[in-house]
Amino acid sequence: MAVSIPPFSTAQLESICKIVADTADGFTGAEIARLLAERGIADPDSANTKWKRLYSALAALQGRDGAANGILHFLQHAMEPARYFDKHGVFEDRRAELNSVLAFAGFKIHEDGKIKRVEVARTISEAQDRASRLRAGLTQRRVHHDVIRFCNAELLEENYFHAVLEATKSL
Repeated sequence: MAVSIPPFSTAQLESICKIVADTADGFTGAEIARLLAERGIADPDSANTKWKRLYSALAALQGRDGAANGILHFLQHAMEPARYFDKHGVFEDRRAELNSVLAFAGFKIHEDGKIKRVEVARTISEAQDRASRLRAGLTQRRVHHDVIRFCNAELLEENYFHAVLEATKSL
């Protein structure tokens, strides 16, 4: 039997929905409808804006289940790497944004699209401390200081694809 995951807070769920249904880089309304249907999630507010519609569907699911398990299953389905075979940058950007929210619940989406438990972040400072540990590891490996300087933001977000891109541009 699966472990019941405590529900996401309203703020966490809202942030997740705003990322997934972002106007510029998120899923389209039709894609959201398809993703919800594929997971068997009711779409009770299909006339609303994308993120509010998704929020209504996922909040109802979480309320019914009393747990966040269904939301994590939905996210893992939406972040399946095969869905992004020709949009690697979109995948990495979305994953980095979702990870910044999921960290506060103790989860992370890995490069394979699977969601795994991580240490819960309670503050922005904790996220910065994680980046500092990464920076220390890079320094230990004698990475040029300009590489760290030019891709600091990407390293903080653990967005390695764009960190490498920024490092390459800096050189």
